[in-house]
Amino acid sequence: MFAEHLNNLFPGLQFPLELARRILTHASHPAAIYGHNAGLSFMGRRVISAYLYLLLSSSPHLRPSDDLEAIVAQSLNTYVLGERIGSKWGLGRVMRWTPTIKADRAKDANFTILKGVGLYKVQGDAVSAVMGGIFEQFGGSAAHRTFHTRVLPHILARKNNAGLPEAFHADVQSACNRFGGMEGPLLVDHPSSTLAQTNTASKDTPEKLKKTLQEAPSLD
Repeated sequence: MFAEHLNNLFPGLQFPLELARRILTHASHPAAIYGHNAGLSFMGRRVISAYLYLLLSSSPHLRPSDDLEAIVAQSLNTYVLGERIGSKWGLGRVMRWTPTIKADRAKDANFTILKGVGLYKVQGDAVSAVMGGIFEQFGGSAAHRTFHTRVLPHILARKNNAGLPEAFHADVQSACNRFGGMEGPLLVDHPSSTLAQTNTASKDTPEKLKKTLQEAPSLD
């Protein structure tokens, strides 16, 4: 069930069963004693924050007065990821976790209740774990493509909603288009061709990216 769900979400990627189980098991679930997604979520949060830092730092729309750290924290807030991406990916239907209210009540609960019991937080952690799992299993090229085509386009700020500020929406659209759009392929035969399509972010050597991942701040 776990691998099938992720494989359907990301055509072209075949998740090993054990990895899929880890990705979709929260530390609050009894089965977490056999493995959970905390480590993958930790990695994934740094991967996606690094990719966003790199996109923003190369944007012509970035102003000297902009606070990069604040923009990244606002855009990749765990609740934003959980509500916008986790819900879209249907993670709540397959995740193993222990809510503070019964499942039948959660089904009909409103936003405030769901946020209070932790659903969006847990889904947000799972989104990060998915990205960490993709990075670990399929490599940086697949993770980079996934971020720009399946994640970032869905967390753009609208009116008073949290998300990536409107000033950078054109950069997001441009990057998404370069990777084939929101349904573009996640794996390519020649990774070097992927690098040639991208902006400054993809010109980083593996050593530079590793350093960026280590230095990127943790997001709440």
